[in-house]
Amino acid sequence: MMQLKAETETTAAAVHSERIAWWVQLIVVLGALLTAAGAVIALVQPAMLVLPHDEINGAARIFAGYFVARNLGLAGILFALLAIRAKQGLGHVLALAGFIQLIDTAIDCVEGRWPIVPGVFILGMIFLFGAAKLTGHAFWKRRAWTE
Repeated sequence: MMQLKAETETTAAAVHSERIAWWVQLIVVLGALLTAAGAVIALVQPAMLVLPHDEINGAARIFAGYFVARNLGLAGILFALLAIRAKQGLGHVLALAGFIQLIDTAIDCVEGRWPIVPGVFILGMIFLFGAAKLTGHAFWKRRAWTE
């Protein structure tokens, strides 16, 4: 039991002492910029988020507002955590953003928005790989979330 705790502390200490890899920083910056761009589009021109024949009414504008809040919140926290070099927090938020992208992918498939499915899926997976690098564990393992 004591050896397991020492190994866990050593692994966690090694993850904390490493710098954030350049490619992870790139993922965070590009992903946050894409997320923020989606928010700006939803705020300024929500019709760009739907098919050309779809109508934008009051209800659609309300949901676009929620999309803006979600995306600006995610982009802002990604930039902030990167700026302060908070590796664990950044890893967890990247994992959250990755899971959101995978859920968006599933919804896009159900609703037949096939042209954007690959991009959304790839962005989600890239976020999850970055999260695994930052936390030192694969996102599907409990240790990624508890250390």
